[in-house]
Amino acid sequence: MTYLEIEYKTLLNKDEFQRLTALFSHVTPITQTNYYFDTKDFDMKANRMSLRIRTLPDHAEITLKIPKEVGNLEYNHELSLSEAKQIIKTNQFPEINIIDLISQKGVNPADLINFGHLTTTRRETETSIGLMALDSNQYSGIKDFELELEVSDPEKGKKDFDQFLEEHDINFKYAKSKVARFSNTLKRN
Repeated sequence: MTYLEIEYKTLLNKDEFQRLTALFSHVTPITQTNYYFDTKDFDMKANRMSLRIRTLPDHAEITLKIPKEVGNLEYNHELSLSEAKQIIKTNQFPEINIIDLISQKGVNPADLINFGHLTTTRRETETSIGLMALDSNQYSGIKDFELELEVSDPEKGKKDFDQFLEEHDINFKYAKSKVARFSNTLKRN
């Protein structure tokens, strides 16, 4: 499955996160863990791609993200939890379209390794302005909070997101992608 992901996001401080948690109280939180893959020389990053396996309570998926002028082109492949655990453990990927795309970009899939994970507790709900997710993330001894809004129209989505932040007294704080925030911790370790 392929689709164009257009999202707006902001980091939140603890107070903002707690206020929004009350707003999302009707949503059951789900815990998901992202396992990130790259080569030891970070060839995926050099080619502006990111590869993850996301495990959820009852299934998993492989996702390849390639940035576009607006948003990211996202390729997904469903996995069972046992398939995901095997890939995470062995770094051996099945022969799927995503792996072919990585090869075409000049990255050798045999060189991919799991370089860590990030666990998110997510409350996600469809709103009148788009799919909204309130996340609490833990990785490399760090805990952070963020709000994401996934939209189909980038201009309207940006206006709606900014208005939502203003209405809820939230100061916009630039949020790199989860994989970028996680990767930054690798340089320090």
